[in-house]
Amino acid sequence: MMLEGIEVLDELRLNFNEEGLMALNFTLFFVMFGIALEIKVAHFKQVFVKPKAVMVGFFTQFILLPALTFVIIWLMGAYLSAGVALGMILVAACPGGNISNFVSSMAKGNAALSVSLTAIATILAIFLTPLNFGFWGSMYSSTTPLVVPIEIESLEMFKTVLLLVGMPIVLGMLFNYRFARLTEKIKKPIKFMSIIIFAFYVIIAFANNFNHFMGYIHYVFLLVLVHNVVALLTGYGTASLFKLGHKNRRTITIETGIQNSGLALVLIFNPSIFPPELGTGGMALIAGWWGIWHIISGLAIAFYWSKQSLA
Repeated sequence: MMLEGIEVLDELRLNFNEEGLMALNFTLFFVMFGIALEIKVAHFKQVFVKPKAVMVGFFTQFILLPALTFVIIWLMGAYLSAGVALGMILVAACPGGNISNFVSSMAKGNAALSVSLTAIATILAIFLTPLNFGFWGSMYSSTTPLVVPIEIESLEMFKTVLLLVGMPIVLGMLFNYRFARLTEKIKKPIKFMSIIIFAFYVIIAFANNFNHFMGYIHYVFLLVLVHNVVALLTGYGTASLFKLGHKNRRTITIETGIQNSGLALVLIFNPSIFPPELGTGGMALIAGWWGIWHIISGLAIAFYWSKQSLA
């Protein structure tokens, strides 16, 4: 039997309009541009120079995490609404979040590996985010209305990801290449600014939907916590299984446990991909709370590791 009341999440109408979507699009574009300023061609060479750690990171983020997310949903079965389940799949299909490099450095991880994984995951997400969501979404239920638009409008999702991820990454890398000295001076302030702007946006969106949040957060709080713990353990467990060093284990753990929930929200609130009448409240609440919780868990584990020896 479905957890009493959770199905109402899918019919939830959040206070979010076209202007809000434009602001979110701009925020995400700026965030991805800030990330791109730190990406160089040399980071992609890590695949060939030190392929093991990069391939493990890729495997945990784009293959294991979506697959294990599907297993969680399958095990919980009737206790989840369609929107909540698909929100979990969509978050798992997104690349790493914009604060993963900062958190990895704070945790005494491998900073070079973190940036390389962010670069590779972000580029591959243009193709793999729509592909992963379409595959696991259709596996979840071929009859759920929320799955249908992705099967029909997968090109629309690809175009959205390309525009909001691919374009700022290309522009940022070109800017870095053309104005290398200037980039060195501004990349840290811009990245810091992008995190502040995104946090400010989240606070405003949270304030506008405070009543919804307080009324329904108890339905998804533990789900997101469990999902995030699974992501973190997947990263650490897989890195340990492949006998990577402690610094690389920490980095892969963080890169797997911090997801770009902002991208998930952009896709959810895009009416060309998910028409609001289909009921996307559950998806939005999952992605929105993920965006807050993974910062809390990421900083907590980074603080703990910062006090621990790497031996």
